[in-house]
Amino acid sequence: MTELTAGLPGMLADRRPRIVVIGDAILDEWLSGRANRLCREAPAPVVDVARRTVAPGGAANTAVNLAALGADVRLVTAVGDDEGGRELVAELESAGVRTDGVTLEPGRRTVAKRRIVAAEQVMLRVDEGDHHPLPAAEVRAALSDCDAVVLCDYGLGALDGGLLETLMPVRDDIPLLVVDAHRVDRWRALRPDLVTPNAEEAAALLDDPLPAEPGKRASFLAVRGDRLREATGAGTVVVTIDRDGAILLPEGEPTYRTWADPAPDSQTTGAGDTFCAALTVARCCGLSWTLSVELAQAAADVVVHRPGTAVCTVGGLTERLASFHGAALDAPQLAAVVREHRAAGRRIVFTNGCFDVVHRGHVAYLNQAKALGDVLVVAINSDASVAKLKGPGRPVNTAADRAAVLAALSCVDHVTVFDERKPVELLRLLRPEIYAKGGDYTPEMLAETGVVRAYGGEVKILDYVPDHSTSAVIERIRSG
Repeated sequence: MTELTAGLPGMLADRRPRIVVIGDAILDEWLSGRANRLCREAPAPVVDVARRTVAPGGAANTAVNLAALGADVRLVTAVGDDEGGRELVAELESAGVRTDGVTLEPGRRTVAKRRIVAAEQVMLRVDEGDHHPLPAAEVRAALSDCDAVVLCDYGLGALDGGLLETLMPVRDDIPLLVVDAHRVDRWRALRPDLVTPNAEEAAALLDDPLPAEPGKRASFLAVRGDRLREATGAGTVVVTIDRDGAILLPEGEPTYRTWADPAPDSQTTGAGDTFCAALTVARCCGLSWTLSVELAQAAADVVVHRPGTAVCTVGGLTERLASFHGAALDAPQLAAVVREHRAAGRRIVFTNGCFDVVHRGHVAYLNQAKALGDVLVVAINSDASVAKLKGPGRPVNTAADRAAVLAALSCVDHVTVFDERKPVELLRLLRPEIYAKGGDYTPEMLAETGVVRAYGGEVKILDYVPDHSTSAVIERIRSG
């Protein structure tokens, strides 16, 4: 059973999936310094440049992120046979990306985005470069014996021309086709397995404006999964919603939401590429959709807290997931945190359980619980309490490990451990607005219902996911 633990990134890297990235490569450049005066010619700041940094951008950034996560990556693109193009190729090779599919074209100017930065504020961005299509022969040569193909179409011309016609005859030979594009519907005829538009791109496909309130965008998109899959031809759509996380819209399964760890907009450059890369690696290695988007969200959270076009490595992702070990708060600490949330006007949702082996049913129900309010608190039974409830041989995982797995889920805000059979005293202490339980209960079955209703709270029963009980999972593992 795979869980969102610190060992997961290394396990995926060991499998080394073979991934081909085709698309628009960009050289991202930053000229950073100080601005203490205005120039004489115009009311514009003068930036005294002290540092120049470059990084692969666009499809090249996706390729670098894939390589950093352990994939065997080949990039197919075209750049100029100029200083920028050679610099970009050197950066790619240094990052472990195979560049035998990168064409250096004489007379072509490499696409570059140069940012002038002062005091961590972007003052100006200058874009330049030529937009010409890729040679079809290079694309065909790269497609043999791969686990996935990622099309990165930023509208810069690399995927213009006859690329669609080139790919159509070999589509059935591509195990996983991922499209990350400003206009995803352009690739509808290929029937992609996965597309990853952002919220604005998804709204444009629907010809339906996004809600003005950012907090309502996820629910707006959640009910439009069928329309988005029809518009894109994709089996699964994952829409990234910036600081609001992402929403998974799979065919034949419930929608699923992730929550981001927000960062300033100036630090989000390339986060979508990181998200797409991690999601692709996870699916190549057979992870479930929900676990895949959680891993992708964790990878994106790593890079948005770093300046520039950052890259999420196996080590960085491992460190983030390891940081949730020891995340459980004791009751007094949790009470103080809940008071702060409530003072800020946030609605508290509380649920509890053993969560011995976290499975899809758990993850789906926690996701639903989070959607009922603003802050989700999960209380888990201590090891001694689980043993009393479940009998000999339980728990399989210690309370510390169970808490770390739950805390790593983006929908879970706080975790605590309690010793009693029922979290009655915790409910009296925290007084959450909503007490949520899974669909195998009714309010009348719960001893906690009277406590919650006595202080004015609500009891909510969530959906039941059949055949996904922890006991059933453990029994399948034991029986081989």
